[in-house]
Amino acid sequence: MSASDAVDFALAAYREEGVWQVAELTHDHAVDVETLASALRRFPGDGGAVGLVAVDEDFFIVVRVAGQQTRVMLSDVTAATEWELAASVVEYLGLPVVDEDVDDPEPAGDLELLSDLGVNAMDLASILDDDELYPDEMLSEVARGLGFGSLFDDTVGLTSA
Repeated sequence: MSASDAVDFALAAYREEGVWQVAELTHDHAVDVETLASALRRFPGDGGAVGLVAVDEDFFIVVRVAGQQTRVMLSDVTAATEWELAASVVEYLGLPVVDEDVDDPEPAGDLELLSDLGVNAMDLASILDDDELYPDEMLSEVARGLGFGSLFDDTVGLTSA
């Protein structure tokens, strides 16, 4: 299975005149941080665009672009040992390669990247600490905190709770 086949979904979310919009990205956009950031820059959002990518029910990344600035968060740094997309986040962040013997999922990157939009680092950490949730459900919680939970759920096919 190629890396792009393992992508559960890749979305761009952005606000246009204060209203959240969600657009699907092709899985080919979710191969590395730079390709995803480049795809996100096409969206006209007020304050940039947010990319939400879930992979193989294993991990997710959030990428936020505003102009030339790119901010990134990886839900589980240990995914970098198995997935090229996660490894590209670790490389982008300049972090050391994770030891393959490490099993504890730990987030990496900028937990504050959505703070000004309504999901601060503590909220994000709380969502990430819930080991009962799959990545799509965690991102649904993030989307709900940002104000577009129903739109997110409809786009990815989650049933609202």
